Amino acid sequence: MVERALELSANDGCVVLVDEGSTANLRFAGNTLTTNGVARSSRLTVISVAGQGVGVVSRSAVRADQLPDVVAAADRAAREARPAEDARPLVEGGPAAPGWDDEVRPTDIGVFERFAPALGEAFSAAESGDRKLYGFAEHSLTSTFLGTSTGVRLRHDQPTGRLELNAKSGDLKRSAWTGVSTEDFADVDVAALGASLAQRLEWAKTRVDLPAGRYETLLPPSAVADLMIYLFWSSGARDALDGRSVFSGPGGGTRVGEQLATLPITLSSAPRAAGISCAPFVTAHASSRDSSVFDNGLPLGPTDWIRDGRLESLLQTRYSAELSGLPVTPGIDNLVMSGPAEGARSLEEMIASTRRGLLVTCLWYIRAVDPQTLLVTGLTRDGVYLVEHGEVVGEVNNFRFNESPVDLLGRVTEVGAAERTLPREWNDYFQRTVMPPVRVPDFNMSTVSQAS
Repeated sequence: MVERALELSANDGCVVLVDEGSTANLRFAGNTLTTNGVARSSRLTVISVAGQGVGVVSRSAVRADQLPDVVAAADRAAREARPAEDARPLVEGGPAAPGWDDEVRPTDIGVFERFAPALGEAFSAAESGDRKLYGFAEHSLTSTFLGTSTGVRLRHDQPTGRLELNAKSGDLKRSAWTGVSTEDFADVDVAALGASLAQRLEWAKTRVDLPAGRYETLLPPSAVADLMIYLFWSSGARDALDGRSVFSGPGGGTRVGEQLATLPITLSSAPRAAGISCAPFVTAHASSRDSSVFDNGLPLGPTDWIRDGRLESLLQTRYSAELSGLPVTPGIDNLVMSGPAEGARSLEEMIASTRRGLLVTCLWYIRAVDPQTLLVTGLTRDGVYLVEHGEVVGEVNNFRFNESPVDLLGRVTEVGAAERTLPREWNDYFQRTVMPPVRVPDFNMSTVSQAS
């Protein structure tokens, strides 16, 4: 399909992307499987270039006889378009990537062969403990083919898995959540997850009401991931150059080179990071302020966004890099945060060393309040616990919080041991993260939330 579409285009240049996807899922409620199934999908994107004009047409489930019409529509849109400000020569290609002509192998329900029996045992354990488990397990495999009129022939096969698990007490008054990210479900320890949720429901038997205020707070890897993903998404160079973001320089330009954190915190991405690998080249289905269709096929490498607390890079296209004078650093589909290499403790060890503070399970409904400080607001959910003298003594009420992830970096007093985690708020869009738990001495719980 890629080769035929490239042949059909009559314009100056052409980029074709085909995404062949498959998913398998299990859904469960009240300790019972409710549904399971598999699905297939296919999406074709044709990006046609005429002079400096570009036309983009994307369609699902395109048949061979429909291909000429899709390409013709993209060619026509390019000829009618105004010059694109990000227009650049298409990336030059080389030899076809390994596996370019190999058959697409979809995922199937067999990916849960080991997981499903373990889930059944977790149901039995929950039932005997007067608990109910709810949630879903999903696995997808997407094969992306990228071809251009300049000879690029690239392919990437991306496996992605996630499990969300919610436990409720028999009377449905107490709730706890956990989630994991995985490539194939072979590494998911359902029994351990179930035991962790059971412990938290026990903690919640004691209720402590607290007022709004600033509290020493332990944020687990999942909550840290949600905050750092929002920071990452907000780090576009164009917005910074235009004075529209927290990364804008006070006198113009950007804050690249500025120290954001006192601790040696590093936030980075790498296409071949172990366990969270992603496409090692740009796949842009449309242009935006942070991506460009002209950059399709550009190689991606390890990139530090923040290094040892210092802002190192922003999301850049070739076009924005010319404006900023900074290196070309396109977005990458994973994110890793780490702190000091020595002495990083687990979340359990951090709890044991806490005199008095809050342990937050996860964050949700995160929304921007002020882009120029990256102030966001959101809610806690499914368990906020009071820690006193190294022990969890009970569950407290939920809060609305107001915090800036950037400002937070400068106030963090401890960074724990990083681990692969699943963000609660953003896992529909971004799942490949390795994050540590962190200690914040004065996390702003701005108001008490009535959510339960």
